[in-house]
Amino acid sequence: RSPGGPALRSVLSLPPRPKRLQTPGFGSCRGSRGARLLVEESRGATRGTPAALRTLRSPATQLPRPTNSTYLNEKLLQLTETCRSLQDGFVALSSKVKRYLESDYLQIIRNIQSCPWKRQEEEYENFRAKLASCCDAAQNFIVSQNNTPAGTNMSYEVESKNEILIRENIFNMFPVSQPFLDYPYSQCAVVGNGGILNKSLCGAEIDKSDFVFRLSPTSGSVLTAQGLEPALDSMYGNLKKKKEIFLEDIATYGDAFLLLPAFSFRANTIASFKVYNTLKESNARQKVIFFHPKYLRNLAVFWRTEGVTEFRLSSGLMITSVAVELCEHVTLYGFWPFSRTVKDTPVSHHYYDNNLPKRGFHEMPKEYRQILRLHLKGILKLQFSKCERA
Repeated sequence: RSPGGPALRSVLSLPPRPKRLQTPGFGSCRGSRGARLLVEESRGATRGTPAALRTLRSPATQLPRPTNSTYLNEKLLQLTETCRSLQDGFVALSSKVKRYLESDYLQIIRNIQSCPWKRQEEEYENFRAKLASCCDAAQNFIVSQNNTPAGTNMSYEVESKNEILIRENIFNMFPVSQPFLDYPYSQCAVVGNGGILNKSLCGAEIDKSDFVFRLSPTSGSVLTAQGLEPALDSMYGNLKKKKEIFLEDIATYGDAFLLLPAFSFRANTIASFKVYNTLKESNARQKVIFFHPKYLRNLAVFWRTEGVTEFRLSSGLMITSVAVELCEHVTLYGFWPFSRTVKDTPVSHHYYDNNLPKRGFHEMPKEYRQILRLHLKGILKLQFSKCERA
């Protein structure tokens, strides 16, 4: 069971040394001249103060600053300028650096955490419009009878030279139209599978969302570079023999859609259809839906223009892109590709194991830079640490 707990409605996805970075800082060092000025100012400030009170105060101790609105506004303006400089510096950094040190990223994230996050409506609308013009998740995200008629020769997402004929029996597996009837949703959560989810206390906050996208819903069922079939086999072996275990695991999520990449690789097709038939024959409450391969190819082209040039996008970046189009407010949980937290404590790669991804298949540093950039621009919110208790 995922650490966040089930939500009212959700999508479950079975996902298929350089120079040190110059990290923008928040403080400034004062030299000896600054220290002398501070002492002189504090001495001057004692004029007119009773002698008895002066003896209790060190000569270098400043008088408390008044907490009036002018002072608070000045501090807020300073923080805003610092955070804007951090954003500009990070964008410039992202366009230049090809590799990264984990310690550099952790320091950047510590700095980002010092900045209060605020949604930027204009940035969100502009980015959402760019996504919609290239990909249009509202119409094309899921294979449906409306966008894929019977008799279509559909190309696979990755193995694009190979096609599958959409016969009547396959066509009947598709929903008539896109199943997201209440689009756009107000508040959405995208729940990754990072080890940072453990003991995060984010379950209640996630459950308040109008729509929840979860990655790797059943422990171990992860889409690997080899496709869905090995992932299901490693968790359930022969699905027929372990049918009850599978149904019990998936039932945890209530009235959910189970999103499968049936048309990404040929090896995924039969495995996905097995899952579809297992749920249908058991009258399960969960409904299987399939990624549309054309949507995923268009999405890959979009992110390539943003600097993500990997072999295939991770399911996390795919679902994040979908959520930005379908939802007005998006918060990401469990997105953490690092081995340590910002407090420098060890953390497992996934919340259920510490198996690392295959090298070269996903470009996690570049993807995570993009997600950090979206956070800094106020397009979505990335939850870096524990959630506050309700």
